Amino acid sequence: MLAVAATLGSLPALPVMAQDTSTTQDRRTPRADETTAEEPTTLAGLTVTAQKREEALQDVPIMVTALSDQIIQDTGVRDVKDLQVLVPGLTVTSTQSEVQTVARIRGIGTVGDNAGLESSVGVVIDGVYRPRNGVGFGDLGEIERIEVLKGPQGTVFGKNTSAGVINVITKRPHYLTQVEGEITAGNYNALGVAGSLNTPISDNAAFRVYAAQRKRDGLLDVHTGAGPRTLDEDTDQNFHSLRGQLLFEPTDTLDINFIADFTSREENCCAGVTTVRGPTAAIIDALSPDSGVAPVADPFARQAWSNRSTEQDIKDKGVAMQVDWLTPWFGGAELTSITGWRDWQAINGLDFDFSSADLLYRNADPNESLTAFETLSQEFRLTGATDRVDWMVGLFYTDEDLTRHDSYRIGAAYEPYLSTAVLGQIASRFPPGVVNMANAATFLSQATGRPFGSSFAGLGADDDYEQNAKSTAIFTNNTWHATDALDLTLGLRYTREKKTLDSLYSNPNGGLGCASALSNPTRVGQALAARGVPLAALPALVPQVIGFSCLPWANVLHNGRDTRQERDEKEWSGTLKAAYRFNEQVMAYASAARGYKAGGFNLDRVQSSNGLSSGTAGIVPVNDTSFPGEFVDSYELGTKTTWAGGNLLLNATLFHQTYSDFQLNSFLGTSFVVRSIPEVVSQGIDTEVLWQTRLDGLSLQGGVVYADTKYGDDPLPDADLSKLPGSRASFAPYWSATASVTYDWDFSDTLMARFNLGAKYMSDYNTGSDLDPEKAQEAYTVVNARIGLGASNKRWMVEAWALNLADEEYKQVGFDAPLQTGSWNAFLGAPRTYGVTLRVLY
Repeated sequence: MLAVAATLGSLPALPVMAQDTSTTQDRRTPRADETTAEEPTTLAGLTVTAQKREEALQDVPIMVTALSDQIIQDTGVRDVKDLQVLVPGLTVTSTQSEVQTVARIRGIGTVGDNAGLESSVGVVIDGVYRPRNGVGFGDLGEIERIEVLKGPQGTVFGKNTSAGVINVITKRPHYLTQVEGEITAGNYNALGVAGSLNTPISDNAAFRVYAAQRKRDGLLDVHTGAGPRTLDEDTDQNFHSLRGQLLFEPTDTLDINFIADFTSREENCCAGVTTVRGPTAAIIDALSPDSGVAPVADPFARQAWSNRSTEQDIKDKGVAMQVDWLTPWFGGAELTSITGWRDWQAINGLDFDFSSADLLYRNADPNESLTAFETLSQEFRLTGATDRVDWMVGLFYTDEDLTRHDSYRIGAAYEPYLSTAVLGQIASRFPPGVVNMANAATFLSQATGRPFGSSFAGLGADDDYEQNAKSTAIFTNNTWHATDALDLTLGLRYTREKKTLDSLYSNPNGGLGCASALSNPTRVGQALAARGVPLAALPALVPQVIGFSCLPWANVLHNGRDTRQERDEKEWSGTLKAAYRFNEQVMAYASAARGYKAGGFNLDRVQSSNGLSSGTAGIVPVNDTSFPGEFVDSYELGTKTTWAGGNLLLNATLFHQTYSDFQLNSFLGTSFVVRSIPEVVSQGIDTEVLWQTRLDGLSLQGGVVYADTKYGDDPLPDADLSKLPGSRASFAPYWSATASVTYDWDFSDTLMARFNLGAKYMSDYNTGSDLDPEKAQEAYTVVNARIGLGASNKRWMVEAWALNLADEEYKQVGFDAPLQTGSWNAFLGAPRTYGVTLRVLY
């Protein structure tokens, strides 16, 4: 049996026992008539499986945060996004939908909303790697523990990651008949019910099933203008989940666990709010029956403007089988096989312009807004030990099909808005009165020679992407106990990544405005001259007007394009560690690692000045949208110390990570641009403290991370990214800290109470990939609290709780308001939520 490590903001008042899922010892689940090992009485006895074997937390030469089921329950963690309040250095954000969620560790993560980019921080649930962060951000259900490993991984976990891994282990079946239930009610009309049944089927088989349904009203009020949207709220919640597990243990040396799960989310998300109201806002106001955007930028009034649906429909299902066999080979080595099949798809309507004027939108229709992954994965590990060597070898294979249907529908207000905005921008370059602004809304019709209102409206872009990615790897991780005090670890991995992408682009409405402008630039010049623009300025302005007519979704040059791209990468990665135990209280370690994350393709319309991805802004379609793999050289020097008779742990790690070809995906107002940043450096110190005090039931824990994460000095081709060289990276606060206090006390022989107060502090940082100052986020602190009263035997408990207790106001992500030069929007962090939960156990 394994005592779950409750580290860095995660220690329950009493350590909780949990079943080990990867160890070379007897893995058989205890029966009802068996006793288990005694729980550790000190923190020094806490163990983890971060290296796929049971080890004392203080002996593992990496920075790992392991969160027990009790602390996860205390802090209201439902998905991985909630997890960030417990882990310093971890940031998790969402943008256009909950699907587009990104995790970052020490300021490093995959930025942007493009499904073609793999995740720098991997998510693994019950041993099965999830292909993107958003795919793993559903309701996690009954959690046994979560381990967060910082730094590049690849010689232990099946899939390569360059910044870290979030490893989630759910509760397995056992041999006691047990029923658990939960009812939650809260503000925003929140209501949730969940329950599980665990029962033995025979002496060597057990079954567990979990189900949950949760609903909540939206956190934003929405002004819908003339519609057709009628729903006046956004970021609501409505999902249900079902997970079943069947465990067979035919012998003491073999167990087989089957898992099947299904989650459905039918919600509305995510509207953005105005943070800076720019000069084009007045034009949008004139095209909507109410103010088209916020009349005054007041984002935390939580008022959004959107005339189109943000409906999202997410379905996630899969099956997995894990087989663990203590073989007669190599002194009883354990063979582990994990087979997983996942099918995940998301449909998401979107109001691209985040206003109540009818400019650009996407319908929540599988033919227009589908992103889907179907993944088959297989991992084998053989783990063993001798007197001097702990060894492991593994094989990993995954076959992933990615489908994306992407579309842009152009509304009736698009042309009058763009005409007025473009002509106004031109007029601003000359003295007042030079350019005639009368009837500005018809300017592009005049320039393209088409009747007003017929140039752009309709289904502007309808693109299909089909990507297949196969990854094959062999890896090994081995520790040599050179002396009783010195351990040397060598890990090595060879990976082959093969990807193919077929893309088909179309403009169902023919890209009429763009086609006319391209075919007759003389007419564009005549329209400018008719407005009073001096003839000498026409050679420079005509291409700009054509460029505005041929923005990606309206660019007829994409129509009918059918491209195929292929990538084949073969890479080595690995790690070398040395750990020295000076005595029972102090261990020091040094490590070096080479991490790798695969390259890929930009699944978006890409156009530039010269038809190359490296080009600057332009209208020439780019066929080669590939980008190379991301690499990191990581070095750590750390110490793990134990004090107060094993009741106080103080750990710290100095780290230095240099990333090359860092994959950055940035939204620049009209399209997403993928750039390989030549160098990003993240360096600092990562610390943690765990203290089980002398006051029975009181524990304190916390951690502080200082991370200086900066881009290199290499210049970038895009003017919009000119702020990056030499600057601090986005989502990279210098300081990140967590603190938590938990107290259990008994009122009587039958009643007990439990209290938890936790907080997460983030110093200031920028939320934008291009580092616009308007996207900056000031320092903030989020506080969660929970207090419960219940039976000492855990038969029932009533809890009152609050998340973001102080109602801290902060934005997740700031972004350029699409098509609205000088305006910025943001996706906000959640406000204060609170409620009551009743738990029962029989």
